[in-house]
Amino acid sequence: MKLDGYDLRILEALQRDGRMTKVKLAEQVHLSPTPCWERLKRLEDSGVIAGYHARIDLRRLATVTEVLVEVTLDRHRHHDFQRFESAVRDIAEIVECHAVGGGVDYLMKVVVPSVDAFQRLMDRLLTSDLGIGRYFSYVVTKPVKSAGELPLRRLLEAQGEGARSDENFSS
Repeated sequence: MKLDGYDLRILEALQRDGRMTKVKLAEQVHLSPTPCWERLKRLEDSGVIAGYHARIDLRRLATVTEVLVEVTLDRHRHHDFQRFESAVRDIAEIVECHAVGGGVDYLMKVVVPSVDAFQRLMDRLLTSDLGIGRYFSYVVTKPVKSAGELPLRRLLEAQGEGARSDENFSS
């Protein structure tokens, strides 16, 4: 999808504050409300805007343990990956899972009440015949930076999107 400077400003503004009113959004991106709304709908309908959500500081609500886990499967057949991925999707405590290239097959982020709860979860996974060959776990001691705003301008410019017109990407 081709984006111009207005589209990019809409995306950047919504990353900072997804709850802003349509009027405030239009003001921030220097458009009148109707064209801004039309662009917003186009970005939503195309799937560029995948949804809206609240970022919750779970540590203010409960004591939690976050664990980053490297997982390697015993076998690397298509159905081995499918079986593992299907199981992971159904486990609420696994809040992120990424298939990766390199020395391991998956990186997961697990959020549980305690280290003991994490170990019970891993024991269940290991006895569930998911083909896990090995795993390495890393308990998060302090979050330094969590999912923030995507560097949209840099990413698009790196792909040549900025080559159309530098003024399209000016703020």
